[in-house]
Amino acid sequence: MSVRDILKMGDPRLLQQAEPITRFGTPDLDALIEDMFDTMHAVNGAGLAAPQIGVNLQLVIFGFKQNTRYPDAPPVPETVLINPVLTPLSDQIEEDWEGCLSVPGLRGVVPRWTRLHYQGVDQYGKVISRDAEGFHARVVQHECDHLAGILYPMRIEDFSRFGYVDVLFPGSDAHDD
Repeated sequence: MSVRDILKMGDPRLLQQAEPITRFGTPDLDALIEDMFDTMHAVNGAGLAAPQIGVNLQLVIFGFKQNTRYPDAPPVPETVLINPVLTPLSDQIEEDWEGCLSVPGLRGVVPRWTRLHYQGVDQYGKVISRDAEGFHARVVQHECDHLAGILYPMRIEDFSRFGYVDVLFPGSDAHDD
């Protein structure tokens, strides 16, 4: 369908609490999801939340077989997740580098649960209930944060590990976010 503009940090719409979706299997919802996948694929993203394209709904998409922005990451199943609920499966937290399409050119180290359960529905209202760990769990948490108006820099605990990609990783193949 079409590639949408991605809002950037500073836009107040990124700080809003997203609204739940109550109607499934509609042409409008299908078109929105198609646009989100077109947008995510166009910028080699690992995931995208509806608020990032100015749509204040509890909808995230994520997944890839291989991603040039995260070349060492294992595959994550391509998923449409609506009205998600996340539950940690342990108290274990891991810090790792994150970037965001709404915070281009920057990366930071963010603490996240290493294992979690996520539940919600797909675009047809069918229940999705999965356990995830590692990078998969990180992507889900990052995208679902957008639904609560949280951008990853708000979770950074040590700002000495936050900055521009080309400064933090000079000469590397790290891609601009």
